[in-house]
Amino acid sequence: MTQPTPARRLDEFKPDARFAWCVTGSGHMIEESIALALRLPGVDLFLSAAGEEVLPLYGWPIPKLREHFKVFRDNSASSVPVGMLYNGDYHTLVIAPATSNTVAKCAFGISDTLPTNLYAQAGKQCVPGIVFACDTAPSVITQAPKEWVEVRPRAIEFENVERLARFAHTTVARSLDELEAALDQRLSDLKLAWNTSSS
Repeated sequence: MTQPTPARRLDEFKPDARFAWCVTGSGHMIEESIALALRLPGVDLFLSAAGEEVLPLYGWPIPKLREHFKVFRDNSASSVPVGMLYNGDYHTLVIAPATSNTVAKCAFGISDTLPTNLYAQAGKQCVPGIVFACDTAPSVITQAPKEWVEVRPRAIEFENVERLARFAHTTVARSLDELEAALDQRLSDLKLAWNTSSS
């Protein structure tokens, strides 16, 4: 069996390299995820088409996002923004929140959206990735746009999360606390710190 290639060294990234944060079509912990992104130094947002539809339902239309982030939308068949990974512009890929659809695609090497394409290319570039998977417990209480609902993931969702967790250079977060801990560890690796203000 081929051994995984080591993660890229910090000196292989540009001095002003940033976090590439992908948002997919899940409303689960989406507001909390954006709040974490706001606390990080240097974040660009990459939205799937579904993510772009969902974000305004939770108070984050594109104009508001652009007040805080550079925003890339999923509007090219070849996912042109992915090329920035090859230039060393991004030291870390984050997908948060990640739908079960996105997790499944990443776990099986399908890259037909901007986030899944970024994940695939980050893997090929040995860029560390953090994926906040939504469907990780037998019962999940999540906030829909107008109410709280219970979601009961299927066995296939759990299997895909475990499959993805075995990928090189990938950290799968199964809760918001695990996402924050993974980001904290990455900041430590990069010798960076959380922002003291999200404004």
